[in-house]
Amino acid sequence: MKKILFTCLTVVLTCTLLLPALSIAEGTLSNRAESRNKLLGYMLAKQLPVMHFSDKEMDDSLAFSAFDLYIKQLDFQKRFLLQKDVDTLSRVAPAIDNNLFNGTIVLPEMGYEILGHRLAEVKKMTQELLAKGFTYTLDESYETDPDKLQYAVSMNDLRERWRKILKGQIISRYLDLFEEQEKTRETDAKAELKSEKELWKEAEEKVAKRNKNFFNRMHQETLQDHYDRFFNAVTRAFDPHTTYMPPANKEDFDIHMRGSLEGIGALLREEDGYIKVVSIIPGSASARQGILHAEDIILDVAQGSNEPVEITDMRLRDAVRLIRGPKGSEVRLTVKRPDASKVVIPIIRDVVQIEETFVKSMVLDGVGGKKIGYVNIPSFYRDFEKSRDDSHARNATDDTRKAIESLKKEGISGIILDLRNNGGGSLMDAVDTAGLFFKVGPVVQVKNSYGAKRILADKDPSIVWDGPLLVLVNQFSASASEIVAAALQDYGRAVIVGGAHTHGKGTVQTLIDLNDNIPLLHLKKYDDLGALKVTIQKFYRVNGGSTQYKGVEPDIVLPSLFQHLETGEQYLDNSLPWDQVDAVPFTPYASTPFDLSLLEKKSAKRVSHDEGLQVIADEAKKALERSKQTTMSLRLSDMKSRREEAEIARGKIGAHYLKYREQEEMDRGEDPGPGSDEEKDKNKWQDEIKEDPYIHESLNILNDM
Repeated sequence: MKKILFTCLTVVLTCTLLLPALSIAEGTLSNRAESRNKLLGYMLAKQLPVMHFSDKEMDDSLAFSAFDLYIKQLDFQKRFLLQKDVDTLSRVAPAIDNNLFNGTIVLPEMGYEILGHRLAEVKKMTQELLAKGFTYTLDESYETDPDKLQYAVSMNDLRERWRKILKGQIISRYLDLFEEQEKTRETDAKAELKSEKELWKEAEEKVAKRNKNFFNRMHQETLQDHYDRFFNAVTRAFDPHTTYMPPANKEDFDIHMRGSLEGIGALLREEDGYIKVVSIIPGSASARQGILHAEDIILDVAQGSNEPVEITDMRLRDAVRLIRGPKGSEVRLTVKRPDASKVVIPIIRDVVQIEETFVKSMVLDGVGGKKIGYVNIPSFYRDFEKSRDDSHARNATDDTRKAIESLKKEGISGIILDLRNNGGGSLMDAVDTAGLFFKVGPVVQVKNSYGAKRILADKDPSIVWDGPLLVLVNQFSASASEIVAAALQDYGRAVIVGGAHTHGKGTVQTLIDLNDNIPLLHLKKYDDLGALKVTIQKFYRVNGGSTQYKGVEPDIVLPSLFQHLETGEQYLDNSLPWDQVDAVPFTPYASTPFDLSLLEKKSAKRVSHDEGLQVIADEAKKALERSKQTTMSLRLSDMKSRREEAEIARGKIGAHYLKYREQEEMDRGEDPGPGSDEEKDKNKWQDEIKEDPYIHESLNILNDM
């Protein structure tokens, strides 16, 4: 049925040029943009239900989901709209689906008009509050979690909310200035220091300037920006990975498609008014610096020691322009952690070090003098350009094979395959890499939106490594890395070790150029329509279960600093559910049997006495408690204490790693010596692996195997 609909769709899209509701109005740019938006809405309404994997229909249920996403994008932090504004907009929600079909889209214009009106009022309000000043001795607090807030009922309620927001910003800025001055005092005893009164005045001035710039930027939002966000809300109502990409220049296209940020090396996305870190690019400045993590929210961006710019409610491409910069320059990111703590992260911009993005390996000292091979696959990369030219194409599979062959020459007795923070990549290499550890057999099932399945299998009978194998994963292991871990787990080939679950992204997307559906003769009348990224396939394990939503659940679960995070597919709006299909025949791997229950018991006993893992477990509990404490005290002493607690937590983890490293050097009787900075930087990752408590426990588990 879908194939028939898809064929008809091409005809319908061509014929839309003749429909009265979508007729082309020659003339002003606004008329042209209006006709373009009508056509876009109609195309999304027709095309998405046909192409998307889920079989969702463009109906009232989906309309309400799109409305919820649109409202979140409009005012996620509930700082501008009143409840009556939301009520007014919600009356349009049931008609969203019909409006798309009919070309009578009204929600973006209503939202644009209402938000613009409130922005002007709130801007004036904040100027009055800042001019009046604040009493910093009052014992009061405010809620920082938007999900726990209701929209303000009146302008007086909104005024009180902003009074507390501004007061909190000023106290936070005062603490920044105070800490900076203390550091100056430590390094320069003769430095001229400001009085407390002067610091408070400077903090107030900086917050006033920051908010002035913030409102000026908000007023630059165009009506087309609101239409684009509305279209994106409609697509995300199908699933979080289906998105509308508005027309943009090459820079914007790179941001949407790869999220690659020249300078710091982080993948970002715009989510509910925030700029959130999706993942860190291996070999990048952020990866080498080691403090910025996935799920962090970037609140402010500063160029070196300059005044930070707030990027909340900023478009992704505008935020990226602030974060980007020349190699060697410093950018300071004010980041909000998932546990609600805040930290300023200085990063020296740099180009990605290509070698750091490839497979890395080393020999580790195992229990009882055994040698254990360590192989890290940061992503399942493949040079597809060279592959098309039939020339040598570097890929994760070949590099992993070479690494294992080299380790075997060292006389290893086991391998740790590290897939932590591996966000996926080439499906071909996921299948081939899994096949390095067993003879032949299916690795993953792929089902499309028509219900047709295909089985991707390893057909190479050679086994590169047939000994004990342990796979490390975490919540940021996704897609292709989940396929490898799941296959090796189903075959009984490896012990999977990590947090409670992996990310759970078991879907495939394709990119569709919406201009391809418009006859060339008429395309210039609409300008560029943009592109659509749509989910068309789903992954299933050889045992029939999907990797979607649940991810892969490790055989042995270790404490994790991230265990309190609500991160992964199961926490995303409108994510596709877990389901299963029929299992496919496969032969379990039995040459190195192991007793999982016994391994788990032995590991649990060790973990309870392992200093490093217990530090992580204790700090994870505290992080969970902090994440629940979303009501922020506006007392100076309380805000200062909260900062100190977060700093102590980071210090404990770092102190343990340092202690572990020093002990290792003493045990080996090594003197690190001066060495060159280049050599130290080159070997830094090896030192970090040796200090890693997860690696330490993995060595013990391999010994038990």
